[in-house]
Amino acid sequence: MPRRDRERLILDAAAEEFGTRGYALGSTARMAARAGITKPMIYEYFGSKDGLYLACLEQAGTRLVAAVSSAQEGPSDLTRAVRTLEAVFHALASCLHDWELVYDGTLPVDGPLHTAAAAYRRELNRMGAVGVAEFLRASPATEPLDADLVTHLWYGTVSAAVAWWRHHPEQTADEMTARFRRIVAALGPDL
Repeated sequence: MPRRDRERLILDAAAEEFGTRGYALGSTARMAARAGITKPMIYEYFGSKDGLYLACLEQAGTRLVAAVSSAQEGPSDLTRAVRTLEAVFHALASCLHDWELVYDGTLPVDGPLHTAAAAYRRELNRMGAVGVAEFLRASPATEPLDADLVTHLWYGTVSAAVAWWRHHPEQTADEMTARFRRIVAALGPDL
């Protein structure tokens, strides 16, 4: 098998293992078995468990940041929230566990893995905060703490939607988007 194909198999197996069990409980033995290789081959390709996690994280984080970034063009109304979640859903469609890689609470607090994950989270959070601020500009919510609360509500909404999807993996990205559209429409502008 060509090196590139084997590397892809290892990354797919590792991303699923880390995304399901977290860094702390992720087993390179299970990853190797899932990829149909030997455990030493993981170290040959990636150097260490940390090197493998970092490769998975870079793939996941880059994909998520690019997807959210692409959804920021257009009106700054509720359709932006729908576009953003639609982009997240489509980015995660074939790799729902990628979200857990970026938001893995089992990463060591110090070191390059935490630093890399924090950088992706900061960028996703920054785009969320900018979107909220632009949305609120035309609203009666003018107090600084209003924006802070709405920003936290947005982060929670995205995280909750992804967590819900993990419990309902039979749902497609398009079905998740349609569900979110219905919920936003049900909330309506007359709150």
